[in-house]
Amino acid sequence: MSALDWQKSSYSSESVNCVHLAIAPDLSVKLRESDEPDVVIGTSPDVLRALLLGVKAGEFDHLTT
Repeated sequence: MSALDWQKSSYSSESVNCVHLAIAPDLSVKLRESDEPDVVIGTSPDVLRALLLGVKAGEFDHLTT
């Protein structure tokens, strides 16, 4: 994978638990977490948008313990 321009979430602290996003040359969205930077997952912008809208709408609140 070529070098990506990773952006840190504005909701992440400076130390741990940071989420990073990047747009790949194929326009897919790549995500990684600061504790495991070599583990990268990819998705489409539409799928990520649906996930974020679902989180904001509380669709996953029942999954918390």
